[in-house]
Amino acid sequence: MTTATTRHGDRRISPVFLGILAVTAVTGWATWTGFAEQPGVAVFLFVTSAWIVSLCLHEYAHARTALHSGDISIGAKGYLTLNPAKYTHALLSVVLPVLFVIMGGIGLPGGAVFIERHRIRGRWRHSLISAAGPLTNVLFALVCTAPFWLGALDGVPLAFRFALAFLALLQVTAAILNSLPVPGLDGYGVLEPWLSRSLRSQVEPFAPFGLLFVFALLWVPAVNGVFFDVIDSILSALGVHELETYCGLELFRFWQGEHELCSVTA
Repeated sequence: MTTATTRHGDRRISPVFLGILAVTAVTGWATWTGFAEQPGVAVFLFVTSAWIVSLCLHEYAHARTALHSGDISIGAKGYLTLNPAKYTHALLSVVLPVLFVIMGGIGLPGGAVFIERHRIRGRWRHSLISAAGPLTNVLFALVCTAPFWLGALDGVPLAFRFALAFLALLQVTAAILNSLPVPGLDGYGVLEPWLSRSLRSQVEPFAPFGLLFVFALLWVPAVNGVFFDVIDSILSALGVHELETYCGLELFRFWQGEHELCSVTA
């Protein structure tokens, strides 16, 4: 198997990732128990750290799938350690996605791991490597929404409930946006192996700008409205009410003050 060609140290989980997990756990506990004087601060730290965890898992899915598809160089690059500092473009992979969440409440992972595609044979394998990331976001969204669609919300504090709803929204937006057939995003990566060589060469120069183009397009009110109508419909089907995601965003932006509809102190 291809994993035999990677050293044990190449697959050891990074202390950096474990630290992020620890922050997620502690702030999740603070959100649940109301330990923090301002619940919004705990929600902000919990959602942000959990979002970074999902970014790491997104890129790990790409790397792990590439490893099993033939790229045995993945281990030496450090991608299997889940350490975000090992990514090819830390700015695109962590910093910009976090800023997007803060600015617009939009979850959008960026390209991060460098895969030596010449080592991989078969168009289906190339497509699967690209699809692995968005599929991870889908799985994360299902986990976040499980208490909602399972009807297991009895006893769940409002702040934690709202935080989960907002985190689920981020995962759904990430899965959908990153699946768009736009150069630079995973959706295009799924299609690219099936395109002609001449078409791929014409599109390639636009790949670095695909992420920014999508984010800019979402600032157009008409596009933004339609997009979030679709997101709300998906979340509603998973048992998450629009008000819950709205309150999650309001708590996340604690510096703007908590809206009276989203009070968790009553």
